[in-house]
Amino acid sequence: MSYQPRIIGFLCNWCSYAGADMAGTSRMSYPPNIRIIRVPCTGRLDPLFVAKAFQEGADGVLVAGCHPGDCHYAEGNYHARRRYALLHLLLEFLGIEPERIRLEWVSASEGKRFTQLVTDFTEQVARLGPCQAVGGQS
Repeated sequence: MSYQPRIIGFLCNWCSYAGADMAGTSRMSYPPNIRIIRVPCTGRLDPLFVAKAFQEGADGVLVAGCHPGDCHYAEGNYHARRRYALLHLLLEFLGIEPERIRLEWVSASEGKRFTQLVTDFTEQVARLGPCQAVGGQS
């Protein structure tokens, strides 16, 4: 049996989650490796949730939100973008490759973009192999 990465997706309720839903209702296929967690806004995503995902055995984390300027909470995606930059420093400290996390913007009408994003990210994480995070289950 070949290695299948475990990916956690933190998706904004208003855009990215709706984009994932559109992909599903349109019967678009993408790898089943992602487990989606709906968050009100990517700006509300605590970086410790991402660290905890890796600690609990995730091989990759996808954070997806509204396009800049389209956030339902005005500036949430701008906050997420700043936190993402700091998150890379935290992950480096924990010994996790920065390629294991990705921040993307997906609108509610971009189901096809969501499927391509998940497919590409799953392939990228699979090439990296299992995550060897401190305290991880891999």
